[in-house]
Amino acid sequence: MTDTDFLTVLTTADSADKARTLARGAVTARVAACAQISGPVTSVYRWEGAVETAEEWQILFKTTGARYRELEAYIEATHDYDTPEIIATPVVRGSADYLAWVAAETGDRAGERAGD
Repeated sequence: MTDTDFLTVLTTADSADKARTLARGAVTARVAACAQISGPVTSVYRWEGAVETAEEWQILFKTTGARYRELEAYIEATHDYDTPEIIATPVVRGSADYLAWVAAETGDRAGERAGD
C-alpha cells in the first residue's frame, strides 16, 4: 500500500451534536479510523438560487481509498442535508506508522504493510 491509497474526507454538519454523531458512526463502522471536528465555521454558498450564510462544523475523516465508497455511502445515508459536502483529498505523504494505523482501524489489513 502506498501513501496515495489514503484519503482525508471532508463534510460539514449544522450542529456540533450532528457532527459528533457522523464522526462516531463512521469510526464505529470502521469506514474511518479517525474523525476530527472543527467549528463552528461560517459557510457562504449558493443554494436553490439564493446566497446563504450558515454556521457549520467541519468533519475531517481519515480513511483508505479502499473504504472511500463505504464512507461516502455512510455519509449520504446518515446526513440530513439534501446534498452533503463530501470531498476526498489524497494523502500525498504521511508517517508510515500513522498510515498503518489508519489501514488497521478501517479493517484494511493489507495496509498494515504501509511503509514497507
